[in-house]
Amino acid sequence: MEIRGPIELPARREDIVLETADELTLVGELALPESAPPVATLVTLHPLPTAGGFMDSHIIRKAAARLPALADLAVLRFNTRGTTSPRGTSDGAFDGGAAEQFDVAAAMEFVRERGLPRPWLLGWSFGTELALKYGREHDVEGIILLSPPLHRATDQEVAAWAGADVEVVILVPELDDYLRPDEARERFSTIPHANLIAVEGGKHLWVGESQTRRVLTEIVAAVNPGALPLPTEWPVA
Repeated sequence: MEIRGPIELPARREDIVLETADELTLVGELALPESAPPVATLVTLHPLPTAGGFMDSHIIRKAAARLPALADLAVLRFNTRGTTSPRGTSDGAFDGGAAEQFDVAAAMEFVRERGLPRPWLLGWSFGTELALKYGREHDVEGIILLSPPLHRATDQEVAAWAGADVEVVILVPELDDYLRPDEARERFSTIPHANLIAVEGGKHLWVGESQTRRVLTEIVAAVNPGALPLPTEWPVA
């Protein structure tokens, strides 16, 4: 069976709730490798909910569907405040990235309580803003930014990562609607250790199986490179 599109590989999947410091309940899912303990954890932050982003945005959904089986990763995904998906609706209302700091904190507290190993923040579009603004407050091994628009994260918040002893991986689509590679190199130049990857032919939404595979490959290259190359068929021979 070819691994593509919405295929969901075996994993232990659990519907979860997160409790924020301002007393909201957020809905989500934790996906774990089916039989082995995870080697690392992806805490995913979805695109802008007012533009249709949610925990099922396709790259995040496919990471949860494939990477527990293919790369032994735990994948935590959830709806930020006021966001709806088939899993349900999280309490509260969208706050433009301000009160969402409590949502990030609730996810990281869940990771600590469950003893999930080696957490990384994986943000896409709006989710990259949350990772940049609030990720330094938490014990993470690194951050992975997909299609960062840099609309909300300030230059000072970006530059602050220069002093953080964590990995910073940035995937910038060649044909992005908001921030393309040349400008991204300039704006992220204040983080000397950042690994900025320009993706030829890529677009903001990473549509298509080839783009999905490229993104998932770069994620695994950062977090668990020993799992590469990612198989394209299941079961793996």
